Formats: sequence, C-alpha cells, structure tokens
Amino acid sequence: YQRRVRGMMLSDNQKIGTFLTLFGLFFTFLGVIFFFDRGFLAIGNIAFLSGITLIIGFKNTFNFFFKKKKFMGTLCFLGGFFLVFCGWAFIGLAVEGFGFINLFGNFFPFALSFLRKIPYVKQVLNFPVIKQMVDSVVAGKSSSPPV
Repeated sequence: YQRRVRGMMLSDNQKIGTFLTLFGLFFTFLGVIFFFDRGFLAIGNIAFLSGITLIIGFKNTFNFFFKKKKFMGTLCFLGGFFLVFCGWAFIGLAVEGFGFINLFGNFFPFALSFLRKIPYVKQVLNFPVIKQMVDSVVAGKSSSPPV
C-alpha cells in the first residue's frame, strides 16, 4: 500500500522507516541529555540504522555504507556504535559523530534547503546569526542530491 504525501509516494516500509529514524534520533538525544546513558544511546543507534534500512532498502543501505570513498566514515560510525554497546558511551558517541558527519555531511545542504520551506522553521533559520551559518552550508551544495 502506497500513499501520496505532498507529491511523494511512500510505501508502508518507508513510513515505518521514517518513524524509526526519528525515534532513533530522539533516543540518542535522550541518551546525551541523561549524561551519555548507554541504554538510550544503544536503542537510538539500533532504531536509526533500522529506519535508514527501511527507508532506502537493504541493498541501497549496504551500497551506501560500503562505498570505497565512504570507508572511513563507515568504519568510524560502526566503531562508535560498537563502543557504545561496550559501555564507552562518550567516546563511542564522539567517534560515531565523526563517522556520521563523514557519511551524511553531503546531505546537510539539501536538508537545510528543505527546512527553509517549512513555515515556522523558516522563521528560525532566518535569524541573523543562524542565517549566515545556513547560507554558508547551503552555498556549498552541488546540483544533485548525493545518493
């Protein structure tokens, strides 16, 4: 079953994947707020990776993470994931964050361009200091999404 959402077709797996990804980011945020609680961080990591897999599919997820030029980002992301599970939450999250930026950094300009179209978020992004930072990130984007 597919449903049209503002010009996009989303399957049930993609809807569940979007929820799991947001759920994972929320639990990661809770893990940081509660002084790097490894339980919250571990749940956040599992939900985030499960969500990404459901959104773009298993094969595309595998191809994305194991591209030759993204090897160091994948290694850091999965290494940080492992360190969080071993109980070294702060170090694991730092390594994982570095890997996340290396893997998903090319998506930030497109995400910010999308967020600029959302009514209330647009107003926040237009504050003078934030606008300068957002403009510098968006100015560095290429013409097509980095998929």
